[in-house]
Amino acid sequence: RIEATLEGDGATEVSSCAPITSAGPTDVTFFVNQRYASHLATTQAAAVLVRPETRCPEHLTRLVADDPYYAFRNAMIELHGHRVHPPAMDDPDGHRSPMAAIHPEAVVAESAVLHPHVTVERGAVIGASCVLYPGAYVGEHVSVGDETVLHPNVTVYDRCVIGKRVIVHASSVIGHDGFGHATHEGVHHKIPQSGVVVIEDDVEIGGGCAIERAAMGETRIGRGSKMADLISIGHGTTIGSHCLLVSLVGVAGSVTMGDGVVLGGQSGIAGHITIGDGVQAMARAGVVGDVPPGLKIGGAPAIPADQAKRNFLVGADLHGMARRLRRLEHAVEALEPPP
Repeated sequence: RIEATLEGDGATEVSSCAPITSAGPTDVTFFVNQRYASHLATTQAAAVLVRPETRCPEHLTRLVADDPYYAFRNAMIELHGHRVHPPAMDDPDGHRSPMAAIHPEAVVAESAVLHPHVTVERGAVIGASCVLYPGAYVGEHVSVGDETVLHPNVTVYDRCVIGKRVIVHASSVIGHDGFGHATHEGVHHKIPQSGVVVIEDDVEIGGGCAIERAAMGETRIGRGSKMADLISIGHGTTIGSHCLLVSLVGVAGSVTMGDGVVLGGQSGIAGHITIGDGVQAMARAGVVGDVPPGLKIGGAPAIPADQAKRNFLVGADLHGMARRLRRLEHAVEALEPPP
């Protein structure tokens, strides 16, 4: 079921998953990061998921897989499962709380679960098997696809489109006005934000994220992309499919991002640029210009990652470098003949 091959004692019953540093005799664990290599000799796990080429102590029971981390994910599903969503607590059928405010012109699937204090406005459509937790707000003419989960206090502004199997964690906001103002004679005048946000299928959005609606057209998050917490996406930006955005990333408006892009924590992306497929940005990268596909970048402003690492190492002791430079300056001055 997890697409692994057993090497060693298969008689032990495994009941749970655990990290390699703390796994016990009924746990399965995994090894992919060389930083944890020393734990292969000391782990108490019943079995360890490893790659075929990984050398392990003879006593260790191994579950060999081409992708041990993905196999461990499958083991987590088998042994622990995904979160089970509770029924609406004050509804005999567990589907629709009488304390949920649903507009008569909204369309809510019978199998959807709406908890207390959910609000669904006029013209909104809530798909089959959706779960809306307390405090979730769905604006006018919003479309929410099947099996989507909106956790507590999620806000989806009017006319936005959310696909199927989307997960939006607590307190995130989708579709609020983009940060658009025309400055005239020193005064900032608001530009109407008439566009929408489109979230494609299988996207996950962490807690406290903010995705602005476009001034015109749409802001789009591509299929299968995953966002961690406290991320801001500017208006009119397009993020491709299967991208990964780590916490505290900020993406300005009108950015075009390709597929499979990875942005490390606290990365900042300037507006009106294009980032190619497969680009990887190190944590705290400051991206201010177009980036070709497949490049690994780091630093602020961002440059190729290898160069950024070398620059960081050089700059890690600027005080010491300055002291050595002053000593050299004094030595050179001592060698110079008097005028």
